[in-house]
Amino acid sequence: MFARRHFVATCAALALAAATPATAQEKSDFRVAWSIYVGWMPWGYLDESGIMDKWAEKYGITVEIVQINDYVESINQYTARAFDGVSATNMDTLSIPAGGGVDTTALIVGDFSNGNDAVIVKGDGDLADLAGKPVNLVELSVSHYLLARALDSVGLQERDLGGVLNTSDADMIAAFTTADVEAVVTWNPLVSTILEEPNAKKLFDSSDIPGEIIDLMVVNTDTLAANPDFGKAMAGAWYEVMGLMAAGDEAVLTAMAEASGTDLAGYKAQLDSTEMFFDPADAVTFTMGAELPTTMVNVAEFLFDKGILGEGAPSADFVGVSYPDGTTTGDPANVRFRFDTTYMQMAADGAL
Repeated sequence: MFARRHFVATCAALALAAATPATAQEKSDFRVAWSIYVGWMPWGYLDESGIMDKWAEKYGITVEIVQINDYVESINQYTARAFDGVSATNMDTLSIPAGGGVDTTALIVGDFSNGNDAVIVKGDGDLADLAGKPVNLVELSVSHYLLARALDSVGLQERDLGGVLNTSDADMIAAFTTADVEAVVTWNPLVSTILEEPNAKKLFDSSDIPGEIIDLMVVNTDTLAANPDFGKAMAGAWYEVMGLMAAGDEAVLTAMAEASGTDLAGYKAQLDSTEMFFDPADAVTFTMGAELPTTMVNVAEFLFDKGILGEGAPSADFVGVSYPDGTTTGDPANVRFRFDTTYMQMAADGAL
C-alpha cells in the first residue's frame, strides 16, 4: 500500500540517533532508502535501470538504493544513521529526524500532493456538516493534517467532531462500506476506489492546500557537506529520469506502474493528482517561494499540537527550519531541517 504518510518515530531509533555522534567525513559509498509512492517510484527505476550506477560512476562513488516496504521504518533507519538519505514528506522529516536532532537537508524537492489526499463523506453535506460526526483516518498521518486544515477552513476544530477513529489504510475501503462510518480521510489509490461508491462525496482534498504535502529526498546535512559529489550524482540520476517521465516514455512509466502494483493507466491517474517537478528549475522556484515557510510553520504547529515535534519540545518553534534565502522559521539556534536548492539549481543549469 502507498504508505508514505505515517509519521510516528520509534523511541529506539531516536535514542540510537542521539547516541551516535555526527561524523562529517569524506567517503565513497552511500546508502539511500525509499518506499512505494507515486512520486518516489523514480528511485526504484533509476536503480533497476542502471541510471544511478552511471551517475555514481561519473563521480567515483557508489550509491546503493534500497527499497523498504515500511515507510516509518525507512525514516527511523535513516534517523539512526543506517542510511545517508531517505524519501520522506516535509512533515515526517520535521518530526522524526529533525525533531530527533539529526540535521537533515532536502536535497531534492520532488513533488507535492495535488489531489492525492481527500476528505470523503457519505451522502450530501459540506465540511461544516462534519461537526458531531466521527471521522476515520490513520492517526498522526498526513490524513490527520489534511483534516485539520479542512476543519480550519470552516472554523471548526477536531474537538467539534464526533471523534477521530484510528483506521489502518489497509482497512479503509472496507470501513467506508460499513453503516457506522460516516466520513474518512485517506490517500490514493484508496481515494479513487472509495469515490467509486455511489454515496461517496469528496469534500476537500490536497489541491485545496497546494504545496503543503511535499515529497522529498532528504539526506544527512553533514554527509552532504563533506561529500558534494553524492549530491551531484543523486540529482543527476533523478533529473535524468524526470526528463524521461516528462517526455511520456511509456516503457519507463509502465515499469514504475508495475513496481507500484498498478497498471499504466492507474499510475498516470495518480500522477494527475501529483504536482511533479519534472523540471529542476520549477523545483527551485517552488523551494524559494514565499509560501514554503508559512507551510512549515503550519506543519510545526500541527506536530506540536499532537505531541510529536520531537521529545519534550517546549513549543512549535522547537526545531529550526532554514530556507535558500537564509531565513529561518522555528528556533534559529536549533536548525535541523534545511531546504537547499544547490543541487537542483546545478541540474537546472546543466552543471552536473
